[in-house]
Amino acid sequence: MADNGRTGVAIVGLGGAVATTAVGGVEMMKLGTVGTDGLPLADVPGLVPYTSLVFGGWDVQGDDLAKAAHVHRVLDDRQIEAVGSALGGIEPWAAVADPEYCRNARGTNLVAVAALRDRVAHIVEDLRRFRAEQDLDQVVVVNLASTERWPDLTLPALATAEGFEKALDVDDAAITPGMLYAYAAITEHCPYVNFTPSAAADVPALLELAEQRGVPVAGKDGKTGQTMMKTVLAPAFRSRALTVDGWYSTNILGNRDGEILDDPDSLSSKVQTKGSVLDDILGYEVGDHVVRIDYYRPRGDEKEAWDNIDLTGFLGQRMQIKVDFMARDSVLAAPLVLELVRLVVEAQRRGEGGAQEQLGYFFKAPTTRDGRRPEHALHVQERVLREWISAGAA
Repeated sequence: MADNGRTGVAIVGLGGAVATTAVGGVEMMKLGTVGTDGLPLADVPGLVPYTSLVFGGWDVQGDDLAKAAHVHRVLDDRQIEAVGSALGGIEPWAAVADPEYCRNARGTNLVAVAALRDRVAHIVEDLRRFRAEQDLDQVVVVNLASTERWPDLTLPALATAEGFEKALDVDDAAITPGMLYAYAAITEHCPYVNFTPSAAADVPALLELAEQRGVPVAGKDGKTGQTMMKTVLAPAFRSRALTVDGWYSTNILGNRDGEILDDPDSLSSKVQTKGSVLDDILGYEVGDHVVRIDYYRPRGDEKEAWDNIDLTGFLGQRMQIKVDFMARDSVLAAPLVLELVRLVVEAQRRGEGGAQEQLGYFFKAPTTRDGRRPEHALHVQERVLREWISAGAA
């Protein structure tokens, strides 16, 4: 499997709650103050070690990660103090952003260029500098940025690699900031992970480019809490022939992600990735499937996801199941990000470019190579992933 060289992780949204949690966790591992609880692949030998990861990246907020961690309040004061010098030494690079695609993402740490080609050149320059200054063996780009609204995904600019190149030349408004980061990563031969619901390397043009260049790409929208529970419970209901009459899901959270989703266009992108899972698993449309996400500032990163499930069983008898999942959203997400970094490095080592379907285990809307409907059941996804890992060890 992969060697133990230094792996750079360039994060879009470095100052966010998930990123600061992931970086802080790795720094605590380096100190030996925390173990590998919550890391689902800690038992897999041969992947790049967690402690070999080196972090950098972009954010619209310029605060160093120690200051950002204090704002997000996921790590407690004792933990921040323990790794404060390491976090304080990491400051986000100026970000490429566009308020037309993400209205509630505010900040002043921005790239002052307009042309799309110039924006790409800026991202590429950052990646090359990061690799050189940190003496890195490889760099992975991870999108943890705020959710963007979707463009019209049927536009010619997003259909082919050639069309995308032409669209860059004319500053086509169909190309989002998320796509620019993905394009820069692919052209620099950096594996790319989209942990957000935003359209990025999953559009046909960039999937084609990733296949052509032999660059692994994975996404999209990390499956952490409520949707993970759906992909566990729904296969069980199907197995026992229990009909799902309705499934009401609501989320409240008050972190930066919640504030971004307070914008209807960003919220629409998120709900679409969450909402498609249930029907695909059950094999029929649940007409009364309601998904709500509400920004509630006092909750901070301590998300609560509440589900009410109405079922019909034998003799037409009705029944209900209620699930209340309370957790720090970033504590669920950060370990998955770390595992994805290690896995796309392994895919690159094996020479496997393009969409990494075996990583669907981690996502609400897994990207497939040919556009077919993905598998969503968690137990099936895990089996596929473990078989792929084992094949590399053989």
